[in-house]
Amino acid sequence: MGKKNAFYAQSGGVTAVINASACGVIETARQYPDAMGKVFAGRNGIIGALTEDLIDTSEEPDKAIAALRHTPSGAFGSCRYKLKNPDENRGEYERLIEVFKAHNIGYFFYNGGGDSADTCLKVSQLSQSSSVPIQAIHVPKTVDNDLPVTDNCPGFGSVAKYVAVSVREASFDVRSMAKTSTKVFVLEVMGRHAGWIAAAGGLASDARTKIPIVILFPEVVFDKDRFLARVDLLVKQFGYCTVVVSEGVKNPNGTFLADQGLKDAFGHAQLGGVAPVVASVIRDNLKLKYHWGVADYLQRAARHIASKTDVEQAYAVGKAAVELALAGKNSVMPTIVRKSTRPYVWEVGAAPLEEVANVEKKMPGTYITHDGFGITDACRDYLTPLIQGEDYPPYKNGLPDYVTLKNVAVAKKLPEFKL
Repeated sequence: MGKKNAFYAQSGGVTAVINASACGVIETARQYPDAMGKVFAGRNGIIGALTEDLIDTSEEPDKAIAALRHTPSGAFGSCRYKLKNPDENRGEYERLIEVFKAHNIGYFFYNGGGDSADTCLKVSQLSQSSSVPIQAIHVPKTVDNDLPVTDNCPGFGSVAKYVAVSVREASFDVRSMAKTSTKVFVLEVMGRHAGWIAAAGGLASDARTKIPIVILFPEVVFDKDRFLARVDLLVKQFGYCTVVVSEGVKNPNGTFLADQGLKDAFGHAQLGGVAPVVASVIRDNLKLKYHWGVADYLQRAARHIASKTDVEQAYAVGKAAVELALAGKNSVMPTIVRKSTRPYVWEVGAAPLEEVANVEKKMPGTYITHDGFGITDACRDYLTPLIQGEDYPPYKNGLPDYVTLKNVAVAKKLPEFKL
């Protein structure tokens, strides 16, 4: 059937720069028309492949694809849907092979985090035992920055920049009101098991701009008495303080402070709501006036203040994914390799998915201060290059001018599949 088409999909929580990776994939594929056919995108992630709901990206003009680079969120729709092991539900994998065969798909690009790496690995393993060879390449993305091997994850630099900026600006606000009003501001950020995003809040304070900040990491068990003592001390010293708390902070018994007993589609605890819990601890014990906020989707959607470094890296891994596939690679993930911190120099490498899937990278102990409430100089050196540079989107009528694709559907060829 000649050259093969490609399948690209976005998975899990989207980011400010995941579309930049999509742009990298599609623009690079278009540069090799003799080697790669069309790029079909899955509508709503892997679900689009299972239901044969494919989008023909060749229907989009070059200008629209280029605009993905500055557009946040997932242009083709994402999903939280984890494939079961083949021995549990082989039907899903057989369906994927049927869809790929029907549409002459030989390349599989899955843009996501750890669970997506696992899906990509399973697809590559299945293709080896089927009559339809598929080159599966995982395109890294996660605001949590918890993928192993790679120095950092596309998506993280921009959320880190948003959090650092927000903590600095909100702290200025609290400082100005602390004499007669609010003395503590609590900001909740994402991070289930890894405190990378919370750590970014520590960048708000530096040698030129001293801000009293308390960080609550998932890696450090929450000690109420020590926490209250720290907040009390800072308020007495500075008149106010800011608390940055990760959604994944745990009690001494191992339960999440924010665990409400709910589960997401991946079977993980459904978190969110730890800020009011922490704020109530401060209210009940220190009797201080407080405000709290939850960054939630705002932190990962804020393309208007994205890190230029992050945008460039997101595009680069999308581009590298196609180049790896055309070079015959399979079951790999493009990685960010830090060559130097001062000056910051990086390049794209590659890692086998066996080393990536189902492995979670947490904050190293050397990045957290001895008291457990701040970041070390080593952490600051690691984080600072990742938030560098501004890459503002174009504006129209005072608002970011983002693109919405046509997302033309590919004609279906197979019977309906029930999820």
